[in-house]
Amino acid sequence: MRRNSRPCQAKELPVSDETPTDENARHKEKMKKIKAARDRMMQGKTEEKGLILVHTGPGKGKSSSGFGMIMRCIGHGMPCAVVQFIKGNWVTGEAEFLRNRFSEECRFFISGEGFTWDTQDRERDIAAARNGWEIAKAQIRDPEIRFVLLDEINIALRYDYLDIDEVVDFLLTEKPPMTHVCLTGRNAKPELLEAADLVTEMTLLKHPFKDGVKAQKGVEY
Repeated sequence: MRRNSRPCQAKELPVSDETPTDENARHKEKMKKIKAARDRMMQGKTEEKGLILVHTGPGKGKSSSGFGMIMRCIGHGMPCAVVQFIKGNWVTGEAEFLRNRFSEECRFFISGEGFTWDTQDRERDIAAARNGWEIAKAQIRDPEIRFVLLDEINIALRYDYLDIDEVVDFLLTEKPPMTHVCLTGRNAKPELLEAADLVTEMTLLKHPFKDGVKAQKGVEY
């Protein structure tokens, strides 16, 4: 049996008597309360210190974020340095940019001959990582340098090319009080996470690599 169908009637929305002036006034009052609460919170945030920052996790953006802070340092006139582990002699946009345009503002060092599956030589990988760590310590100790990015050092630590206890002890006892150090790479060790002041974990939700898209200039390197 065929049912009688009735046309759907549009549901009428309630009409607000509030004028744009009333809405703006309500918004302004709300923002005043938020600002007052924010000001109270900021009153206790007066300390400045050199931070140990860790960017880790399976998602993209660890190095990208680190180089974003390098850009900020250059903008503020803060001398900085980069020591890049593992990646080797890749022609990366960050290396070309900093070495060719901002070599006086940012020192750039590459230590490594490529990823471990490329070199296939553990002893060479260890030697390269150790060399990079010696360079890193010199840059961190330098009183002129305010920010040091240790890009992909977490990979060297993960494979025990470097001693995690030595690295953490150096950061906690020898890093100058106002020098920032950022360490990037997947699988950061618990000891480093414990020592850090700020830890960010990049979460992977979606990546074109899984659909057969290779690493691309300007995005991955």
